[in-house]
Amino acid sequence: MDDHQGEPSPWAKETALTDIQKKLEAYIEQEEGASHRFQGIPLLFVCVLAVLMSLFHLYAAYEIVPTQLMRSVHVAMVLALIFLLFPVARRFRDQLHWWDFCFALVPLYIAWYMYAGGDDFTDRNTSPLALDIGLGIALIVLILEAVRRTSGWVMVIVTSGFLFYALLGAHFPQPWTHKGYDLGRLVGHMFMTLEGIFGVAVDVSSSLIVLFSIFGAFLQFSGAGKFFIDFSFAAMGGRPTGVGRTVVLASFLLGGPSGSGVATTVTIGTVAYPMLAKAGYEKNAAGGLLAAAGLGAIISPPVLGAAAFLIAEFLKLSYLDVLLMACIPTLLFYVSLFIMVEIDARKYGMRDASFEAVESVWGLASRYWFHFFSLVSIIVFMLMGFSPTMSVLYATGVSLLTSFFRADTSLIPYQLLKPSERPWYERILDVGLIKALQGGAVGTLGVAVTCACAGLIVGTVTLTGLGLKFSGIVIEYAAGSLLLTAIYTALIVWVVGLAVPVTASYIICAVVAAPALIKLGVPDFAAHMFIFYYAVLSEVSPPTALSPFAAAAITGGDPYKTTLQSWKYTLPAFLVPFVFVLDQQGVGLLLMGSMKALGDASMASIAWISLSTALGILAMSGAFQGWLLVRVNLLERMLLIFAGIALVFRFDYNTSLGIAALTIVLLWQGLRSRQQG
Repeated sequence: MDDHQGEPSPWAKETALTDIQKKLEAYIEQEEGASHRFQGIPLLFVCVLAVLMSLFHLYAAYEIVPTQLMRSVHVAMVLALIFLLFPVARRFRDQLHWWDFCFALVPLYIAWYMYAGGDDFTDRNTSPLALDIGLGIALIVLILEAVRRTSGWVMVIVTSGFLFYALLGAHFPQPWTHKGYDLGRLVGHMFMTLEGIFGVAVDVSSSLIVLFSIFGAFLQFSGAGKFFIDFSFAAMGGRPTGVGRTVVLASFLLGGPSGSGVATTVTIGTVAYPMLAKAGYEKNAAGGLLAAAGLGAIISPPVLGAAAFLIAEFLKLSYLDVLLMACIPTLLFYVSLFIMVEIDARKYGMRDASFEAVESVWGLASRYWFHFFSLVSIIVFMLMGFSPTMSVLYATGVSLLTSFFRADTSLIPYQLLKPSERPWYERILDVGLIKALQGGAVGTLGVAVTCACAGLIVGTVTLTGLGLKFSGIVIEYAAGSLLLTAIYTALIVWVVGLAVPVTASYIICAVVAAPALIKLGVPDFAAHMFIFYYAVLSEVSPPTALSPFAAAAITGGDPYKTTLQSWKYTLPAFLVPFVFVLDQQGVGLLLMGSMKALGDASMASIAWISLSTALGILAMSGAFQGWLLVRVNLLERMLLIFAGIALVFRFDYNTSLGIAALTIVLLWQGLRSRQQG
């Protein structure tokens, strides 16, 4: 009898692995679009264009390029690359067609037309020529088509709805009605000014997002991502909580420079899931932890996702200010995950999990220490007084130079000049520096075209006054209550985030929903950070819960159960934004904001706010998990929920009651733990 009967054959294992990889590719493509997979000369052609785009933006970071030229060329390059890289339909994938070349040439011509028109072009925005209107309509249609190719139909439908609102406003009922604008006026505003397509979002995309994308690509292709994962596994050891801690730490180190939740989830999950299963994690719980940890990539310095750059631009703050404001909330997010991991170890009775073939921490650090230097250099340059643009440019240079410290990390391989039988262009395409420049440009495309599309929405809001109307309606429904307004705003941001990407969700709600909070006395920076965090929550919210769905593909769990698990892990931390909206002292969590709003507030008060919020997270974590030191009963869960609400929502004198309720539960849990032990 065959001793191996019942074991899957190597072929079956390989087939299963291929199916999982296909699923993961599908989820990444759902977020970033399904691009062509070219080989040979077509790949070389697209690579050259992408490298030229990166080089142009690196040059523009160092030399002054006129604003309108910079933004128009950026949009034109993005659109051209999208039409060459993303097929009009899946059945045309991996083939270049004549219509894609035509689509790619039109935005380049429009950028030249805008540049050649000079000041006369922008001056006639209220009475555009017929050719202006025609090219403006063409550009709007191309942007919508590019968004459809990269992100699907939802963003197209939402944006089209806003445009129709601008055109047909006189036909809407009160209080939504406005005078309405004809096609020429609308196109002039969107196409010929810096208020529509080429507004704040595209400005940020062309000056910062693309540079940070290039910086992240330089780190990736120099091996920094692999080092961060290996370092995390080596640092956390084989304790029952070690694997969970490793996932959390690796997500912070890997996600910080990438800013992508799905990519971080997939990268860490493929390595960590076997160890999570070995430690005792159930499939859906493991997927939920992976997705929640990946979500941290969007709120972790130094990149914080694309929306962070927009916050800086909307509020006219330095990017360093935004980083400082994000520090404590980000720390509390990871504290929440670490608490959940500790609870998991007790709840699931987890076992030690040995990590295979992982070098020691000191061994890794001694050989690849320079990757940490590359990561923190951008913050160092900002602290030295350089602008974010110059800081990321210099940090990219640092990552290039430090990559030469070792042959296995060098972005220009030492053997490049050696004779080879391979074609010259294939050898060039394999050079790490070329891959990084190409990857930086391609990695920007989805976000950049989303910013251009969001510019149409922002343009509609500014043209029609929709933001003021909407904020007035929200305040009216909330009867002037700040708590209800904050809850309504969170729900609005969350619902919008179900349909569109994080960046678009933030942009839409920043101009539509933020005024309601600001009118009720919330500082503008706190209102925008509140909206940013709830926009991020859409990454783990169905039907666009791409991170949990990708994690479920890795673990073999149920996608929707995995989504619920990821909510369980993230919701305690996502109650934190209510602290800096509802409590005047709560803006201390934002540090830079605290200096403006608190005046002479001491660091002790900021520490107390942070500690009490962390205790609130602990209480909520225990309530959501149904476990603290031991399983919680119904009374304990009710007390934990009360403690969490009291410590997070911070009503008058409730902080002390919340601490008292949490203390009672911990003492009672301690007694029960001793009795069971």
